[in-house]
Amino acid sequence: MYPEHLTVPMEKDLTDFGFTGLKSAANVTEVLEKQQGTALLVVNSVCGCAAANARPAVKMAVQNGQKPANLYTVFAGVDKDAVNKAREFMLPYPASSPSIALFKDGKLVHFIERHHIEGRSAEVIAENLKMAFDRYC
Repeated sequence: MYPEHLTVPMEKDLTDFGFTGLKSAANVTEVLEKQQGTALLVVNSVCGCAAANARPAVKMAVQNGQKPANLYTVFAGVDKDAVNKAREFMLPYPASSPSIALFKDGKLVHFIERHHIEGRSAEVIAENLKMAFDRYC
């Protein structure tokens, strides 16, 4: 578990931008199992690729044009039960943080794993997400 004083600003980077933080397995189940329409779920992390690539990318992607109706985040190393439940919905992909999942009507339709985030610019990741939004949202 990471110290709260370290993670709160990283979490707020997304929640202040309109993402809803899911703190429990029950929260995740409630929003993903019964989800109608589209939802973007970001598995946030303290790592550098979350700060430099993943968080800026999702914020860029949802600013213009098509976007998911719902924006959610869970924080790896902080919201342990919520992250574990979210990862069940992301199968068959292995656990990955950070990662970005797009759901439509409760089904995973697009997934960006950590190895697709590391070494790529936020702009490239945002373009990948925008293409998925155009297709599914």
